[in-house]
This record gives sequence, C-alpha cells and structure tokens, in this order.
Amino acid sequence: MLKGRRVAILVEDDFEDAELIGSLNAMKDAGAKVTVIGSGSKKIYQGKRSHTAITVDADADRVSPQDFDAVIIPGGYAPDRMRLYQPMIDLVKNAFDSGKLVAAICHGPQLLISAGVVRGRRLTSWPSVKVDLDNAGANWVDEPVVRDGNLITSRKPADIPKFNQAITDALAP
Repeated sequence: MLKGRRVAILVEDDFEDAELIGSLNAMKDAGAKVTVIGSGSKKIYQGKRSHTAITVDADADRVSPQDFDAVIIPGGYAPDRMRLYQPMIDLVKNAFDSGKLVAAICHGPQLLISAGVVRGRRLTSWPSVKVDLDNAGANWVDEPVVRDGNLITSRKPADIPKFNQAITDALAP
C-alpha cells in the first residue's frame, strides 16, 4: 500500500516504546521505507520503559525533509529532549512548511510547538501537553486521532492503531 513512500521516525532517549515500535512496524508492514532519525547525541537510544533500544539510520542534521513523505514523532519524554536540538526542530518545521505529512502522538506535539507549527491548528495530545498547546495557539481536542491539513496527532498508546491507520490513509496513493 505504501510502496515507494519514505517515512522518517524521530528518536531520542526515553521514547514511548510502544509508540515508536508500533509506528515503525505499521509503516514497514504497509510497504514504506522507514528511516530512524536521531538528534545526533548518540547512535543508540533507549526507550522509556527500557524494553527497546533502537539504532538510528541517520542524524537530523544529515537529512532533508525532501528525503521523506512523512515525519513521525513518537511520545514519551523524547520529544522534550528532541527540542533541545535545533536540527530536530528544523527538520519538523521544514517538513511541515513544505507540505509533508507530520504526525505526532502523546508528548510528540511538544516538538511541534518548538517548530512553531501549531498556531490555529486543531490538535490532540497526552492531556498534560494541552496547556502547552493552548498557550501556543492551538485548538486542543480530546479525540483519539485528529487530522488538520498535513498534521496528524494522537493522544496515547491505546490510540496507536488509529494513529497508524490515519498516517497510512494520508500517505496512500
């Protein structure tokens, strides 16, 4: 279904294991070429629950949004760490600005805030991120998956199947 599509999944330490692995497997199973992109702080990142360690394929400062059709930001504590690295912020901002699909789950919208792409957009997230999204000018709603233009957001691990389906549907030819 997604043969020929290229998807970047961003990673930093303390990612939500189920969200990263769930999206990685779903995109691969759908036929997409998946590239795991790190901040550049290391080559192997550890999941929040210590179930998963993942090796990156490239660092954010070595790729371009034009290399991908979509960028996925898993949650956990990783997005808060990702936004400490300007190349991660720039990758998300440039992907969004060029019309690429940008999808974030759980705490992932924290990186969207740092990239300055949420003002006036309808989004969802983990409940504790609501106030940050509100303060950044987003319209927060409590729904499993929200699509607003080229942004897809989701709330939590229980929403992973709907999140991945929304990404797959958006990328399908």
